[in-house]
Amino acid sequence: MRIPKALVRGGGDIATGTIHRLVKSGFKVLVTEIETPTVIRLNVAAANAIYEGDFVVEGVTYAKIERSDEVDATQEAGKIPVLIDPQMSILKTYQPDLVVDAVLAKRNLGTTVDMAPVVIALGPGFEAGFDCDAVIETARGHDLGRIFYHGKASDDTGIPGDILGYAEERILRSTGVGKVVLNKRIGDHVEAHDLIGTTGGVPFYSNISGVIRGLIHEDVSVKMGMKIGDVDPRDDYNACNAISDKARALGGSVLEAYLQTIGGLRI
Repeated sequence: MRIPKALVRGGGDIATGTIHRLVKSGFKVLVTEIETPTVIRLNVAAANAIYEGDFVVEGVTYAKIERSDEVDATQEAGKIPVLIDPQMSILKTYQPDLVVDAVLAKRNLGTTVDMAPVVIALGPGFEAGFDCDAVIETARGHDLGRIFYHGKASDDTGIPGDILGYAEERILRSTGVGKVVLNKRIGDHVEAHDLIGTTGGVPFYSNISGVIRGLIHEDVSVKMGMKIGDVDPRDDYNACNAISDKARALGGSVLEAYLQTIGGLRI
């Protein structure tokens, strides 16, 4: 039996839920990323391989590769290759059965429906039947994970998900422009008003008490007001190292949409 191949554009924590699902379902997966990923939940993101070289998330090893001709050998070694290739130039030689745009940029950065036999996009910015074969709803709520074979997902609200009554309060944002220096790390417990670090030399603090679930990598040069971290008020250390319920749900929807589309069965 021929093993299906997938290319996933983006290796953030939400994308990693899809990647994990595809890997566990038997796909050979390739991940493309930008040179300095701005992902926050680094402990559960395939993109962290860009910084770490090899990186493991829930038993799956991601490996940074430098060239497109390293894909096959990396996959044969049981690792998921992660390649810096924001424009997906590798599609000139690599022919996947499935392309998933999981960048979550809220706009289409160049994904087209003809990139593979099945093309699926996560979140707003895409129209199913035009940009891609299917769009997956990413907004929390009743329709999370809903598959659109025609039309679009809901517009981005700009409001973070609510955890124990905290939404915007749990988000850490840059207070300056430029280099990030961190005093804390993912998994650390913090109290409200604790110093987390500096951005462009300007200190930033936690707004609430909890565990730091995500922090941007110090290699990223940040803009003013940019999201750079996340404090979880549940104070659950395990949440720092596990794929989220949302990411898992979206991964299941991607797999369903692929099977429905490739089999021509739209129930």
